[in-house]
Amino acid sequence: MVNTPEDPVTLDFFFTLQSHATNEPLFPKLGAFECQNATSASIPLISPFLTCITTDIDIEFEEDCPVVMVASMITKLPMLCPGLECITLYFLPRDPVITEAVSNMFLACNRDTLRSFCVDSPLTEEAREVIFQLPSLTSLCTVIQGHTLLPPVVLPNLVAIGLECDDRLNWLQAFRGATLGKLKTVYFISHSEQVGDFLEEFKSVALAASASATLSTLLFRTSQPWDPTYRSLLPFTQLEDLQIEFSCDDDCSSRLDDNIVIDLARAMPKLKILRLGDEPCGTGGGITVKGLIALACCCRHLSNLCIHFQTESLVEAVGGAEVPAPSGGKAVANRQDCALTNLEVGRIPIREDTVDMVAMTLLQIFPRLLDIDFIEKGWEGAMKIIRLTRRISTFVQHTSKGYLISHPYCPPQ
Repeated sequence: MVNTPEDPVTLDFFFTLQSHATNEPLFPKLGAFECQNATSASIPLISPFLTCITTDIDIEFEEDCPVVMVASMITKLPMLCPGLECITLYFLPRDPVITEAVSNMFLACNRDTLRSFCVDSPLTEEAREVIFQLPSLTSLCTVIQGHTLLPPVVLPNLVAIGLECDDRLNWLQAFRGATLGKLKTVYFISHSEQVGDFLEEFKSVALAASASATLSTLLFRTSQPWDPTYRSLLPFTQLEDLQIEFSCDDDCSSRLDDNIVIDLARAMPKLKILRLGDEPCGTGGGITVKGLIALACCCRHLSNLCIHFQTESLVEAVGGAEVPAPSGGKAVANRQDCALTNLEVGRIPIREDTVDMVAMTLLQIFPRLLDIDFIEKGWEGAMKIIRLTRRISTFVQHTSKGYLISHPYCPPQ
């Protein structure tokens, strides 16, 4: 792994190494190469690291890297590393020269060895025709630009896919008829002004491709306001990481309510990360204490939560709140077992006179809560109460186990 040096002395050190290596690689047995923050000064240093046995390349570029220099380096990769298996190139300049270089690089790779191709750039039509019908590929990340039409997808061994698009999402239809029985991770970024009913379309395609039984991670991000049809996701019962992000800048478009959250909690007991909407805003809408209890009881592995909820509902006592049974009629786990440690509340409003009650109610629902990520200043007091309560609880537990009796600073009993 190389963190790109900015110190001229460090650069001199690498040039000295290169001069001693003459025409040989610096590290002839290097199998994996990773470079973060590659700059125009350090890009020439990349080639001497690469060898004919290097199979994994992971490079992140600085924004101001010259297009011609980046393109020249990219086109050399198949020649320097003929047995490439994993190619990861991020923060590439968006330029036709880069698109051409990335496409030519891919087409020159050994398709029998290539398993992972994650490159932050569009591809030419010729490259798309090949890459979306490469049976050996297990990971694919690429950019779909404009009204690009994809060829019919043939990726039977695909495990993870990430697509970024800047226009309408009708490219999803290319996956109809594909067999994706090994797919576990899906990541979509949309810059389109028209998102439509994407989740319903995705469900239709994924069910037809036999992906619902294996999918564990689904991330969808759009910069537009959006009201998703969350119930389209109910067939994906194996999800562990579900993140649906959309804009709340002007007016919150979230229509999330308790019934939706309860249905999701029942259907997805394996959830570990749940994020619905962007950073919670100050509209005061969202789910109530009932929905939070459903998540705590049905999703015992849940550790990270970002969701719009109403703090006023937390002021009321939760002892009598109804706990919804999960589908199948199985017993609900005690919310003491919920693993939640991180809660993002953003700008959710909290009244000063209810801070202590909100904090204590959250601890009743999520007893392992450690950290609250907030912007609204009132939550600072709630966080202090939660931390103090946890310290006291830990102290009492240790005392009850007799730990203090043997402590050297404890007075004799």
